[in-house]
Amino acid sequence: MNTPNIATIESLDHEGRGVAHVDGKTIFIEGALIGEVVEYSSYRKKPSFEMAQATRLIKTSSQRVTTPACPHFGVCGGCSMQHLEAAAQVAAKQRVLEDNLWHIGKVRAESILPPIYGPTWGYRHRARMSVRYVIKKGSVLVGFHEKRSRYVADMHTCKVLPPRIAGLIDPLREMIGRLTIRERLAQIEVSLGQDVDVLVLRNMDPLGAGDDAILRDFADRHRVQFFLQPKGPDSAYAFYPLDAPKLNYTLPEFDVTMPFHPTEFTQVNPYINRVLVRRALRLLDPQPGERIADLFCGLGNFTLPIARSGACVVGVEGSDALVRRARENAAYNGLSERTEFHAANLFEVAEDTLGQWGRFDKMLIDPPRDGAAEVVKAFGDDAPGRIVYVSCSPSTLARDAAELVHNKGYRLAAAGVVNMFPHTAHVESIALFER
Repeated sequence: MNTPNIATIESLDHEGRGVAHVDGKTIFIEGALIGEVVEYSSYRKKPSFEMAQATRLIKTSSQRVTTPACPHFGVCGGCSMQHLEAAAQVAAKQRVLEDNLWHIGKVRAESILPPIYGPTWGYRHRARMSVRYVIKKGSVLVGFHEKRSRYVADMHTCKVLPPRIAGLIDPLREMIGRLTIRERLAQIEVSLGQDVDVLVLRNMDPLGAGDDAILRDFADRHRVQFFLQPKGPDSAYAFYPLDAPKLNYTLPEFDVTMPFHPTEFTQVNPYINRVLVRRALRLLDPQPGERIADLFCGLGNFTLPIARSGACVVGVEGSDALVRRARENAAYNGLSERTEFHAANLFEVAEDTLGQWGRFDKMLIDPPRDGAAEVVKAFGDDAPGRIVYVSCSPSTLARDAAELVHNKGYRLAAAGVVNMFPHTAHVESIALFER
């Protein structure tokens, strides 16, 4: 008889998996929580570590949710932490941030900021759902991929989507099954605004006979607008209805309205985004007359609120399309005179590159997961005295923090987590550097 594999969970890793050590090997165990004793089955073995799934709970954490709210949890790969209480999820993410800062960057924040958190269900206003027509069953799947799989989960609802959108999964499955292009429809991108819900269909073939009428009927009955995307994101165009309100989100505290295209990047969680912008501006403390840089500025999510304070803001972004959108948004909000925008590859910059935009009193950096390594390496003696760094990857934040603190003369004055994606292991954070 085989001896069962049993482990005591010591911590959670950055993917929300339980971490244990057995016979000198690190075991990463999905579905296990700190303090639990579990029986596990390994699905990937390497000399120094194993990836495993918890198969039986021997000792259960008091923070475990025994009945996750979503019936698809455990199969769908969209969420990985519904088995952990929401407050405990935030605490676990805080530990991930602090561990990364110390173990990777060898830095500690002088103060820990209160975590930013909000609604834990129905928060996701952007999502990309896969579509698959299963020929053998003659049915359509619409949803996220299964865990560790390319297969689309057989979903009928989704708790992190707003209820009105989660309620469309079954009607979409039925509707797509009637389209002539059902085998050539790859995904549906959900993009929700203040006044309109947009569904972008990634149609790899043109619509066939009768498809137009089916889509129009669905849009009318469910009060959505369809876009079609025959190629890349830039090819997406409004299909029906053409007189729908334009997509936008608002930042009421700063009297800012942000129009956007459904395939452009915006934060998935509008509730947390409002609090994040408020926190970033409080840390940055922009003053009238200051020159402030907003690097990786996107469509101006931080740029325009900073400009509303009276500061002059230079936004820099790698995407020409987003730079155009940022300029349009500045004009829309009456902030053109206090803003300027430039397109530049911020992953390939040097000190003279930053210098061409002049000297800045302060700076906000909001990079993608790769971080801002080249930007912080390029800082010279006249670098800004205050930097607010908004991060979606604690490991790259820690790497860049090491450069700023150990080589550029900054101190890490404060840092804290932002729970932009409840029930997932995704860790967003915000940090303040001063010198």
